[in-house]
Amino acid sequence: MANTKVKTPADYIVSLNMNGMEGRMLHLEAPKKKRNILFIYGHHSSLERWWGLVQELHKYGTVTMPDLPGFGGMDTFYKIGQQPTLDNYADYLAAFIKLRYKNKKVTIVGLSFGFLVATRMLQRYPELEKRVDMLVSVVGFMHKDEFTFGKPRYWFYRTMPGIFRHRIPAFVFRNVFISSPVIRTFYAYTHNAKHKFRGIKPEQKKELMDFEVYLWHCNEVRTYMSTSKEMLTVNNCKVPVNLPVWHIAVPADNYFDNDKVERDMRIVFTDFHKATARIKNHAPTVIASAKEVAPFIPKKIRDALRQT
Repeated sequence: MANTKVKTPADYIVSLNMNGMEGRMLHLEAPKKKRNILFIYGHHSSLERWWGLVQELHKYGTVTMPDLPGFGGMDTFYKIGQQPTLDNYADYLAAFIKLRYKNKKVTIVGLSFGFLVATRMLQRYPELEKRVDMLVSVVGFMHKDEFTFGKPRYWFYRTMPGIFRHRIPAFVFRNVFISSPVIRTFYAYTHNAKHKFRGIKPEQKKELMDFEVYLWHCNEVRTYMSTSKEMLTVNNCKVPVNLPVWHIAVPADNYFDNDKVERDMRIVFTDFHKATARIKNHAPTVIASAKEVAPFIPKKIRDALRQT
């Protein structure tokens, strides 16, 4: 009888040691396709979180997704005496590309915060531009003014990271505010979480909540808070990048103003190609299957990825 075992992310995850920090990397080989796709996940993430999207990208080439320091359970920058700044993430990503891809061409797909990191990397290492055969923004952004939050909510989100990015407040946050009982009781009612649970079938709610608990616990609090503050104060429009960008926008995005994102991307990149994903939120749910994630990659992007 044929082996019908369903493959899981664990089947493709290997250890990763970068610059003295230990984490993991998911690598899904596609020997018959020439494209090398580097996927950089966003905030509140892990390798398992984006398994469905990786399966979709795998249709167009070999996909590699490394952990980012402080996310997905990887060691933090603090371990090596550094801060989790956007510049340090850019340096980390550049080192990964130089080590992993040598002289190969690479397709960079950055999601939200991951695209911010990819852009800053290309700005700091312009010599890598010639190595990139396609740059894809998946609900990416460039500037703090692109957020759609009202002023009270914006300033609340800016103030909270300033408190909890320090060691003792972070300890309290981890062991009190995001303890498993608290998350299971209150998280679904918070402003940013309501959209995640909207339309979820009753039988999926426990699975979704279990995964949310896992994500909150595998993302280090000080890193989460520091990067949150940097996202809310960022201006990534100062240095041009000599590449076109393929941008996936979501009309129902609950975080970003798509017109402002396009305006700012046109300032930085040599050309702008927009594709629209008809999904209900900024991103699919954390338990979305490959089939459910599929609409997140519009036909225009798929057609471009098919070209070698």
